[in-house]
Amino acid sequence: MALKERITEDMKTAMRSGEKERLAAIRSITAAIKQREVDERVTLDDVQVLSVIEKLVKQRKESIAQFEAGGRTDLVAKENSEMAILAAYLPEPLADAELESLISKAVADTGASSVKDMGKVMAQVKSAAAGRADMSRVSALIKARLS
Repeated sequence: MALKERITEDMKTAMRSGEKERLAAIRSITAAIKQREVDERVTLDDVQVLSVIEKLVKQRKESIAQFEAGGRTDLVAKENSEMAILAAYLPEPLADAELESLISKAVADTGASSVKDMGKVMAQVKSAAAGRADMSRVSALIKARLS
């Protein structure tokens, strides 16, 4: 089953069971998917849907940081619960060892020797780790490796 179909089925299930928080989070996913499909005039595949969900998770993390700074624990809890629902659609994250081996392979494949070659390495790792790693963390690891 395609990821979009799974999300739609989960939305129907949440409606039937009356899970308001889950329904709201899933509706935010479908709204973001439809918005991107309309903007780009394409039908999103699973990889593109994953990138939409990653973006939503990233937005939740940023909101949580802002709400914590403002002392809004009620909103922090709400964002955390939404983020957990969204994260359930993402694939299992890569372990540190797997991530390190991906970076090593990318550095060897591209022949990268300095920070100037970071873009090449990052592009290869990004395609290999699609949806399974935090790209800001990957970027920091690659930068440390090439420095």
